[in-house]
Amino acid sequence: MNKTALPGDLWIASDIHLGAAAPQTARAFYDFLAHARTQAQALILCGDIFDAWIGDDHALRQPPDWLETALHELRLTAQLIPVWLVRGNRDFLMGKALANALGARLMAAPIRLDTDAGPILLAHGDEYCTDDLAYQRFRRVVHTPWIQSLFLALPLTLRRKIAGWARNRSRQAQQGKPLQIMDVNTQAVTQALQSAGCDVLIHGHTHRPAVHALDLDGRPAQRYVLPDWECDHAQPPRGGWISVSKTDGVRMHPWPPLP
Repeated sequence: MNKTALPGDLWIASDIHLGAAAPQTARAFYDFLAHARTQAQALILCGDIFDAWIGDDHALRQPPDWLETALHELRLTAQLIPVWLVRGNRDFLMGKALANALGARLMAAPIRLDTDAGPILLAHGDEYCTDDLAYQRFRRVVHTPWIQSLFLALPLTLRRKIAGWARNRSRQAQQGKPLQIMDVNTQAVTQALQSAGCDVLIHGHTHRPAVHALDLDGRPAQRYVLPDWECDHAQPPRGGWISVSKTDGVRMHPWPPLP
């Protein structure tokens, strides 16, 4: 189990899905980053920062306008506070070249964070959706190093086509699946918490923000689900983050913040 100490006021956000088709979501997220730069002491972006990621060279070689703006905002934030990037199911190909260009750091999750509010297990969340057998098979394939190397060696145009095909296939597959299959498995979560020696799990991925009470062999535990960000196609718009601090513990916040 990966482990790192992160003292201070820590903010965590996930599932922003930045892309050309989500300008209002991007604008809300950039306002959040400006807020974080003055209020947080560290920021973790816990996967699916981008709606798709086909390689760092896509970002570093003549990025489209929307991506150039996103990189600028992330870079500006990383100049003022530590920024950690966690790979999600949409952007699992984010690499060190991107992190270095932003002045950020990659965080290998699941990971135990030793915070001022106590030990916390942090993950993107898709690894715990073990009831979705087809997705877990797909996940194992795309996380195979040699397959990733082959994909990244392809021309950018071909990678874009493959990524578009994969997204469409994923949407079609989700339409026929019961919602509970695409949620995390309680036993998988319990085992992960016990293995990490934590009573708190924070994850994203499912787009179902909530705080769930768990029982770890008679010991109370909590599972915090990060909200996703959607301001272009949802009414009302949604977004939010989790803060971790010594004074307030673990807290969920909507975006924009309540007055």
